[in-house]
Amino acid sequence: MDQHQATENEYSKLVEIWAKSVKPTHDFLSTEDFETIKNELPTYFPHLDVRVWTDHDKIIGFSGVDGNKLEMLFLDPLYIGKGYGKQVVTNLLKENDIQIIDVNEQNQSAKAFYRVMGFDEYERSEVDDAGRPYPILHLKKGTKEK
Repeated sequence: MDQHQATENEYSKLVEIWAKSVKPTHDFLSTEDFETIKNELPTYFPHLDVRVWTDHDKIIGFSGVDGNKLEMLFLDPLYIGKGYGKQVVTNLLKENDIQIIDVNEQNQSAKAFYRVMGFDEYERSEVDDAGRPYPILHLKKGTKEK
């Protein structure tokens, strides 16, 4: 698997992947909130280290990192469950030393995935960063006693 820095020309493709990925995993989002986030998403990209992940020139998904925090990781649903997410997170752990991830509490698959990857809940917020009524779990790498 390869990666490269996202370019502005790729933003619309990344939003497409986001929408395809979010539809089945974020059924708790209202239609209005889904559309609002979809429209806001490209405005976040310039403020993050956004990487496009590819395999044989096919875009698998993308990640967005700010310091040691993974702000976003979305894979095209065609590639979910095939080990790509683990490869991306493993790479980001090595290259960016990611330590923090926020996950929607209702997104059961993401919660399970990040637990397998060694992240544990240390805090919970009742609302997301925009004040919407979607509880957020704040996860840190290896916070629990083993």
